[in-house]
Amino acid sequence: MNNQKALGHSAILIVNVFFGINVAVSKDLLGGALSPMGLNALRFIFGAVCFWALSFLYKEKVNNKDLKLLFVGSLLGLIGNQIFFVQGLSRTSPIDASIIATSVPILTMLFSAFFLKEPITWLKAAGVMIGASGAIFLVYTSQNDLSGNSNLIGNLLCLGSAVCYALFLVITKPVSLKYSPITMMKWMFLFAIIITLPFFYQNILSIHFSEFSKANLASLSFVLVCATLIPYMLIPIGQKRLRPTTVSMYNYVQPIIASILAVMIGQDSFTISKGIAAILVFTGVYIVTRSKSRADIEAEKSREKAFSENH
Repeated sequence: MNNQKALGHSAILIVNVFFGINVAVSKDLLGGALSPMGLNALRFIFGAVCFWALSFLYKEKVNNKDLKLLFVGSLLGLIGNQIFFVQGLSRTSPIDASIIATSVPILTMLFSAFFLKEPITWLKAAGVMIGASGAIFLVYTSQNDLSGNSNLIGNLLCLGSAVCYALFLVITKPVSLKYSPITMMKWMFLFAIIITLPFFYQNILSIHFSEFSKANLASLSFVLVCATLIPYMLIPIGQKRLRPTTVSMYNYVQPIIASILAVMIGQDSFTISKGIAAILVFTGVYIVTRSKSRADIEAEKSREKAFSENH
């Protein structure tokens, strides 16, 4: 593995570690401190302010065609993904949300085949399924169900979030190759504010920070910095260096992180099933990284053609 791919894997691993922790942290905030719309509004505003501030240090012009693509990316990766997720999480259990998140790599593999003409090889499909089996196995064998009740509407909203994120990874792949993460995200977060502000402003006005406990403020800080600013800075870094399906495979890390967190705070204990699940997940990631991309297959065909012409 070269240094660029290693950087991509590291970036996406960090993203999903933070997203895994964020499930529990956001669920706690949504327990009374903030409404789903209020939390989404704060994330969009914080992200826009930070990325536009950073953009003054790194100026880059975006053409109109790519701005349209970033607009679509904002609709999918920010508005659709985040709003559906938070609304769904507020209605269902973190366990259900974790299970549904395992559909992202499968959806990404299918969307990549349709939009990017990436081949669905037996090796890639096997890797996705092995990773999914590890994540689902962990969820079903967990001793800690994190409380909360299943809800059909909540689960459907979480599924909508998964579809949006999978489409986002595929559709924004071309622009991730052309622009810096700061440039991509400053426009995406700006579009998110413009679109949602008419619906969110009352939720923003109803937030009373003076009533927040220290734990609430710490949780909100984590969501804004570690589950918004840093991940959305790192996602394009991974997109630029890895295939969309490979990026999405790291979603399987999220339930593992949630389980580790439960062990660390004494809500759960380490079991053999958790170790098996982790092995399955990372085996799946490894297999997908070893599968052939469209570029690999086309290169092989070119070499075979050149060989036949010379002999």
